Amino acid sequence: MKEYRTVEYEASDEFVEKKSRFIGYVKPVKTQQEASAFINLIKSKHWDASHNVSAYVLRENNIQRSSDDGEPSGTAGVPVLDVLLKENLVDVCVVVTRYFGGTLLGAGGLIRAYSHGSKIAVQAGNIITMAPCKIMSVSVDYSFYDRLCVLLNDVGANIENSEFTDKVTVHFTLKTELVNSLSEKLTEQSNGKFILKELGEKFAKV
Repeated sequence: MKEYRTVEYEASDEFVEKKSRFIGYVKPVKTQQEASAFINLIKSKHWDASHNVSAYVLRENNIQRSSDDGEPSGTAGVPVLDVLLKENLVDVCVVVTRYFGGTLLGAGGLIRAYSHGSKIAVQAGNIITMAPCKIMSVSVDYSFYDRLCVLLNDVGANIENSEFTDKVTVHFTLKTELVNSLSEKLTEQSNGKFILKELGEKFAKV
């Protein structure tokens, strides 16, 4: 399984173009059902909007969908989708809501506005890279904890939680190909006193 780019969390942002209000929404999704549910949620929230334009891209079966929701063909859904494709994002759904402000934007203006609505939405959702990672833990003495934090930071480990008892136990994820390197450094710096434990694997933020 290869690494991929997606957004970290659900978010939104908005702007006004010639009195038309555009609100971009984004959410990480895994299935068409999740994407449809999110689109319907935004549509029900903004039932009084002029348009709720949507697009999504899924890793599963490389599915890509977009909807103009009443805007002229090719001026709304496709520009929203293009932003996701250019950013190489997957498992992402975007809805750009428009409240018409009375001034026509023309085809070029609509394309730019919906592209911008999609861009600010995915930026608000924080683009991240997900990669195959090992789920790891390690228990160390308090005197070694600061050094451990430096080691984990150097290899780009993502700390999920830490338990402070008689020792410090840190749970983290790390790209699979970096585990051996971390293990060697840990052994070297602790003279073999502390050893990594492998608890499983999953896709995680890197």
